[in-house]
Amino acid sequence: TVRRFLEKQKDKITAVVFCTTTSTDTEIYKRLLPLYFPRDKHEEEVAISKLPADVGDENGETIIDERKIRIKPLPKKNIPRPPQPPADLPVSDVGLVRRNSSYLDSYLDPAFMSLIKDPDERRKEQWEKSAQAQSGWNCAKMLGFGDLGGPPLSAAEEYSLHSRYLAKANSLNLSEIAEMKIVYRGGVDSEGHPVMVVVGAHFLLRCLDLERFVLHVIKEFEPLIQKPYTIVYFHSAASLQLQPNMGWIRRLQQILGRKHQRNLHAIYVLHPNFHLKTTIFALQVFVDNVTWKKVVYVDRLLQLFRYVPREQLTIPDFVFQLSFLLLLQFYSSIFDRQSELWHDLEVNGGKGLIVDPRTKYVYHRP
Repeated sequence: TVRRFLEKQKDKITAVVFCTTTSTDTEIYKRLLPLYFPRDKHEEEVAISKLPADVGDENGETIIDERKIRIKPLPKKNIPRPPQPPADLPVSDVGLVRRNSSYLDSYLDPAFMSLIKDPDERRKEQWEKSAQAQSGWNCAKMLGFGDLGGPPLSAAEEYSLHSRYLAKANSLNLSEIAEMKIVYRGGVDSEGHPVMVVVGAHFLLRCLDLERFVLHVIKEFEPLIQKPYTIVYFHSAASLQLQPNMGWIRRLQQILGRKHQRNLHAIYVLHPNFHLKTTIFALQVFVDNVTWKKVVYVDRLLQLFRYVPREQLTIPDFVFQLSFLLLLQFYSSIFDRQSELWHDLEVNGGKGLIVDPRTKYVYHRP
């Protein structure tokens, strides 16, 4: 609020003094003031990464869509006076003439005239739909995919849900979740988009509070989802751990809001298996066809480095080890195939086989 006020009244104010009562409060103000009043380029860059995208309106007040007054002032323009009705018309017909004329059309605001339900009524309808979906037969729940039968949220409801979770996340200390290194910031991809890294093997469902993890995800993703961004998911050894169902993933998408869907550039999945590809296909069908169509499967690290440079990623050691084992397995399969061809050459006399004299590679004659 002080920052917004000074932007308008900077020529009339000599100084602003923040009076604090304890040294602890003084230190807090010293840490936070450079975010709102940066003195150089470095502090400005830090403020961009630390402050939330929504810092209020022009007066610094919190914007809540449900509390906006939808009454606009009348247009300030000279409107010609309507023609006077004939004197011989009765009083009731005079009202009809004015009502049917285009005189009142210039005053009508379509946004004000449109019917907008009360937020409490919308919430009540949503609860009723959720209760009906839970009481009915849910095919996805029977297949183990989780609760996918809940009603979709409107844009205003998603915004309100995201705001509540973000406010709660900023008020809590989630350092124990951050230390697990499930979700953390990377650098930028080859197109300059910021990267969020997700490590599936670190997602220990048995010893993880899912509600606190959701709050951590909301807090980490908030600076990214305002602009185009990229996700890199390491599925290496993740199949050894329990994974959340699609109902939970759908709920997480609703909390993140529609900005993450619109600004998501791509999801690069390293070392996918058949079960993961089946799950992502089910997510495309049951949850969100737009977001999960952006998944790009990558089998080797060298392929991943085409999209995201190596120096932009902090990669766990076991991912490198698994990549090396898969590469070794790939080359061993080639060597085994060569050994079979050499054996066939010795037994059958080389019928239908050709040996490259330079590389000694054996292959079938076309």
